[in-house]
Amino acid sequence: MITLASDFPSPYPAAMRGVICSRTDARIEDIAHDFPRQDVRAAAFWLREVLPYFPPATHCVVVDPGVGTDRAAIVVEAGDHQIVAPDNGVAIPVARELASESGPAEDFTVWDVDYADDETASNTFHGRDVFAPAAADIHDAGSVGDIDRCTRTDEWVDLRFPTPEVGESSARGEVLVVDGFGNVITNVPGDTVADRESVRVGGESVPVRDAYAALDVGERLVTVGSHGNVEFAVNQGRGDDAFGLDVGDDVVIEW
Repeated sequence: MITLASDFPSPYPAAMRGVICSRTDARIEDIAHDFPRQDVRAAAFWLREVLPYFPPATHCVVVDPGVGTDRAAIVVEAGDHQIVAPDNGVAIPVARELASESGPAEDFTVWDVDYADDETASNTFHGRDVFAPAAADIHDAGSVGDIDRCTRTDEWVDLRFPTPEVGESSARGEVLVVDGFGNVITNVPGDTVADRESVRVGGESVPVRDAYAALDVGERLVTVGSHGNVEFAVNQGRGDDAFGLDVGDDVVIEW
């Protein structure tokens, strides 16, 4: 199986699928092609939340603000998965998650991928000309080490999500992503609020509930999302608007 994930609008993913289909009979599954444009950290977050639910596969990930520059293309082997991606950190959080399923979180291997020198490779669409063919070849080879164009490396761009500060009466964190419903997802661990009736956000009391519909439509709430982190939300509304928060904003939760 090969999965595809990108921040490309249609029809660009179709070109990637065409390249893969011309090189392999592998089943292709789309993860998403509407990641926030050029937002490497958001893509890294969602990949960490989604890819561990897949069986062993080759994952082709293209969120690549540095396309056409000297940034490297890499493949990361983690557990029984291979992640083909630009070397900008997007593949690293999920690599740690996949590796941790069978051993230490740092037990993954990174390889440089040399496809960009092909005469037909463009400077603006490495998803089609570099990552798609690399993913197809790696999938069919079964082992990255069997691909002549892959060279093991110890130098790659790391990406780690910020660590929240949790005290006895408050937690300070950051907004990691805002999902399509407007739910504000922070890096604050859910167990800081899980057993509380309410917390203070921006000096105002906000109820803590297990479900969005536990309050009337339009009411603000704090909850623990499926990812295990604290969310600011509104029942059938947008938490980002109601709380006045966006990606990268600091958040303080008090109790």
